[in-house]
Amino acid sequence: MDSEKRSTFSSKLGFVLAEAGSAVGLGNIWRFPYLAAKYGGGVFLVIYLILAFTFGFTMILAESALGRHTQKSPVGAFKKMGAGKILMTGGWFNAIIPLIIVPYYSVIGGWVCKYLFEYIIGDEQVVAADGFFTNFIGNTDNLAASAKSLECWFLVFSLITIVIIFLGVRSGIERVSKIAMPILVMLCLIIVVYSVTRPGAIEGVKYFLIPDFSRLSGSGIWLAIVAAMGQMFYSLSIAMGILITFGSYMKKNVDIEGTTTQVEIFDTFIAIVAGLMIIPAVFAFDPNTGETMSAGPSLMFISLPKVFASMGGGRFIGIVFFGMVLFAAVTSSVALGESVVSTFEDELHWNRKVATLVMAVIIVSLGTLSCLGFNVLSNVTPLKMDILSFFDFLTNSVMMPIAAISTVVLVLKKENAEAIEGEIMSTSKFRRKAVYRFVLRYLAIIFLLIILISSVLNAFGIISL
Repeated sequence: MDSEKRSTFSSKLGFVLAEAGSAVGLGNIWRFPYLAAKYGGGVFLVIYLILAFTFGFTMILAESALGRHTQKSPVGAFKKMGAGKILMTGGWFNAIIPLIIVPYYSVIGGWVCKYLFEYIIGDEQVVAADGFFTNFIGNTDNLAASAKSLECWFLVFSLITIVIIFLGVRSGIERVSKIAMPILVMLCLIIVVYSVTRPGAIEGVKYFLIPDFSRLSGSGIWLAIVAAMGQMFYSLSIAMGILITFGSYMKKNVDIEGTTTQVEIFDTFIAIVAGLMIIPAVFAFDPNTGETMSAGPSLMFISLPKVFASMGGGRFIGIVFFGMVLFAAVTSSVALGESVVSTFEDELHWNRKVATLVMAVIIVSLGTLSCLGFNVLSNVTPLKMDILSFFDFLTNSVMMPIAAISTVVLVLKKENAEAIEGEIMSTSKFRRKAVYRFVLRYLAIIFLLIILISSVLNAFGIISL
């Protein structure tokens, strides 16, 4: 697919909302509040903001500019910029990562669909009952029924993703983003207003927004920095091929620095709003605040439904919350899937229909494995993990940091550095050029190595993030 025929976003707004949609996902909704609560609330928030507007800004800008300059998806972009055999590994990682993530992400998206459906048709007490989630994903009394239910909801979410991608850049991704993102913000604000106005919720607001370094020891602050670095890295869709792909769809007259700033602001805004949705509500309605907030991934599917059940109007809040989460999950899965389709189009010269169909087959195949890993294949535990967790570890903890390091090395090559900066300055005043250069040259690889090493240590239980 040559650059003359390449799809583009119709406007700057279309690009910003699509890229923001890729960044705003499940990680913002449950992972950010959980980490903020674990690492001192306001302390974690301050650390995250500093990293997002330095390291995060630099990586988003570099990847987006790389995509627009080359007019290619990740593999083609690396080739066009003269990557050798070793660096091409990073280009292929950027392409393969979303192909592995979309299937298991769609499994979790299916969980969200299931919860939304249950809140719509049922009683908030049913969803909050002990064992509801564990019976749903892995009922030991009837593994086949559990697998069938999981597979059904996984396919529902997958179908939504595939249809949007099939429609194309403007008719599918851009149009859905323009509708979904404003709705997402509106739903977020509804829950925030409700959450922070509950009796006792103000203590949660203070905990989240006001830094108090006495809450963390010396080692605690270091772990908070590492956790914030990892959260920022994943939250902003760095090293997933998305930023390069969406950058290649950006028109040449769009202010690339301005759009990068808007994306990081929007993503950070949603993360903060998620904190204000969840932390004050837990403080107000859950007597076991500390235990609930340390629930980690189970926070959204086990702990929060119990909080909603204790609220007045808990069913309505459950519908709004999981509806909002569904919008966020769909925009992220679509962005990941589009990166895969774009690579198929560029490298294999398939048309969008064929590329989307092949991607759909891969999603169903790998996603089904993740579904079965909780029930029928629960005895299959690579590295002592269930199948979904293994795929998550492989992509997030190993492949993404390596892909990002490869991108930084590629962009730092003298001729490439000049080309990328020229691409940025062709439409932007590049006000944060000094920040971009300093982070890229002196900090980025160090940060990425910290993320890589700490993520691997965390996965093997040597440290706890």
